[in-house]
Amino acid sequence: MNDGTIGHVDHGKTTLSAATTKVLSRQKKARFISYEDIDRGAEERARGVTINIAHIEYESDHRHYAHTDCPGHIDFIKNMITGTAQMDSAVLVIAADDGVMPQTREHLLLAKQIGLREIIVFVNKTDLVDTDVLELVEIEARELLAAYGFDGENAKIVFGSALRALADEDDKCILELINALDGLEEPVRAENGPFLMPISSKCKIAGRGSVLIGTIESGTVKKGDTLELLGEEYAQKTLIADIHVFGKSTAQSSAGEHVGLLCKNLYYDPISRGFWLTKPGTVTPTNILKVEFFMLSEADGGRRQGIRNGFQETVFCTTWNSCAKLFFDSELVMPGEHATGTLVFLNDVLIKKGAKFTLRESRQRTVGYGIVSELYKPVFVDSFKKKFFNFEKIMESAEVMTERNVTP
Repeated sequence: MNDGTIGHVDHGKTTLSAATTKVLSRQKKARFISYEDIDRGAEERARGVTINIAHIEYESDHRHYAHTDCPGHIDFIKNMITGTAQMDSAVLVIAADDGVMPQTREHLLLAKQIGLREIIVFVNKTDLVDTDVLELVEIEARELLAAYGFDGENAKIVFGSALRALADEDDKCILELINALDGLEEPVRAENGPFLMPISSKCKIAGRGSVLIGTIESGTVKKGDTLELLGEEYAQKTLIADIHVFGKSTAQSSAGEHVGLLCKNLYYDPISRGFWLTKPGTVTPTNILKVEFFMLSEADGGRRQGIRNGFQETVFCTTWNSCAKLFFDSELVMPGEHATGTLVFLNDVLIKKGAKFTLRESRQRTVGYGIVSELYKPVFVDSFKKKFFNFEKIMESAEVMTERNVTP
């Protein structure tokens, strides 16, 4: 199962991740990874915040976990979106001395948008407050979960101090957390669909080839398979020479697993996060999408004002983001409303019918989210400038794409 920590900056997400590996390492169920190793990178250490997503593995008596430590700093919400897209469940960390904070809400909202169904709450730093404060934090947490569409009444809430657990002073809270995770339902994997892995990062091994890293969204890959790497103005077939799951070579890997794939004969330099590794012939990039869109209300962290036809902002989907214009049948869509619309990109994007996306207008605010209902064949769009852009003319030449890019 893929799980991870989300929540406000400095509430103890990375400390909890490190403490989990330390407690489980004594049971031979994990390799201890220190706070410093998770919170890696000069900029991260200087600022004391996690920026890049860290992936960790551990086991319980019941299952194997691939754990994601998500950044909590608001400037790097884009990376957090990438992280939650790779989770089946999340641990929402709330510091008892702070309670619910802005990024607590933001992360929970994004988790809901990306489709997470299961949330466990870890109330951290319990040694810093009185019991009556803990009761108030629990009430606040349950109300927050319910407000965002989760089962707040029955949600598991674990109390403890990640710092004390990391210092070997109290590991009870970590064992309770693992027990709560074990109680979650095993997610259904799309193992029978065509292979698809959005790329989250890459590295190069001298003399061996390129390693593409990501979480497999659908299908299965085996050593010796030929796959196709797609990106903006990039399409190249590659041979899978090796498969690594948390540093261990394996013969094959399936949907839901976070892997590194050693690829042969790739032009390395242009490859970036947002590329897709696919079964050849199963994905055709396009720049015109029909979508079902829901605009968030102000109470849900969205805009106060509505958006007009032709609204232009950034779309996030899997591991890529790109600027687009959004058109509706009506002239105006108000917060809290649902609408059928069309997304138009300047350049082709990697997308499938049924894919979910998030629309954001700044580093701090989500406008809404939606799902792709139809794909059109690509249409050349020269510019978004008013004198060059004509939506009606674009749609006159747009043709619906055949059933190819369909999310299993």
